[in-house]
Amino acid sequence: MSSSKLVHMAVALLTAVVIVSSQAAEAASQRAFFVFGDSLVDSGNNNYLATTARADYPPFGIDFPFTHQPTGRFSNGLNFPDIISESMRLEPTLPYLNPELNGQKLLNGANFASAGIGILNDTGIQFVNILKISRQLELFHEYQQRVGEMIGAAQAQQLVKNALVLITLGGNDFINNYFLPTISLRRQQYSLPDYCRYLVSEYQKILMKLHDLGARRVLVTGIGPLGCVPAELAYSLSKNGECVAEPQRATAMFNNELFQMLLGLNKEIGSDTFIAANAFDMNMDIIIKPQEFGFVTSKVACCGQGLYNGIGTCTVFSSLCSNRNEYVFWDSFHPTERANRIIVQQLMTASTKYMNPMNLSTIMALDANL
Repeated sequence: MSSSKLVHMAVALLTAVVIVSSQAAEAASQRAFFVFGDSLVDSGNNNYLATTARADYPPFGIDFPFTHQPTGRFSNGLNFPDIISESMRLEPTLPYLNPELNGQKLLNGANFASAGIGILNDTGIQFVNILKISRQLELFHEYQQRVGEMIGAAQAQQLVKNALVLITLGGNDFINNYFLPTISLRRQQYSLPDYCRYLVSEYQKILMKLHDLGARRVLVTGIGPLGCVPAELAYSLSKNGECVAEPQRATAMFNNELFQMLLGLNKEIGSDTFIAANAFDMNMDIIIKPQEFGFVTSKVACCGQGLYNGIGTCTVFSSLCSNRNEYVFWDSFHPTERANRIIVQQLMTASTKYMNPMNLSTIMALDANL
């Protein structure tokens, strides 16, 4: 072999080593963010799936920064994970199914969430092709293999260990399963208290799988006030916008079981891996006194049709409010960007009434010293 070929090979090898080393250094110096869950946190994975559970058409995204175009987020603009990234000064994460998620962008983390899913695999079957939580965890494992090929397995494990993980599940297991207006097999099978206990026992398996996959800072949001969303107000024919009793009772039962389970897991593991976010009380503060937060209404959705704008989905033919900042709810189930911003502020700074054992600002300060 000629000396010139040897020189070229050496240069190519050195270049590859420098690239891998720089990628590994970047991974070590930044915090990744991973998102799992349903439509409250889906940033567009369902755009790439043959499903009716999607938000890639107007007027979704009407207030999305710069483009004012739909992105697959169930919001008028940014959603919950976007605002967490912004607040924690993290790089925004792309949907895992987005073909643009490759190279250096992988080091920022990924969003695996998919609208319509629940804790149980039979939740959301009417939406056909969605990323069940079991599939989301499989894709998380695949993600780690991809990153390991870029920066090495040890560095990939460290990136996941240092990451913030958000998981939001449970609402659909009631709305699109137990409380379905058609015959619900789960409702025939379980009383409400037993169903809540069953859901939480299944959720525990999911969280332990996340832990097995390397997650060490996991923000687990409880279920918000299901009985107060415009869809429930509409279908129950609420006269004055009173929240519907049974979904509220279900939410309270589930959250109590969930938070007790998280305390037990942390004790078993020996660290504060799982952070409980009391989404119910955070949202109820706004719903009960919307004017104190600058909203005009917490009962009527901005986009929809029928009573409380709570019937069906938001489409181009729906009644659409002119000022989204005045509304707590964007559509029949999902909050506006502004409402999400208030909730994220609570995640960042709230007391243990809302964030247990600590808020996100405390987590950032603690982890900065590690």
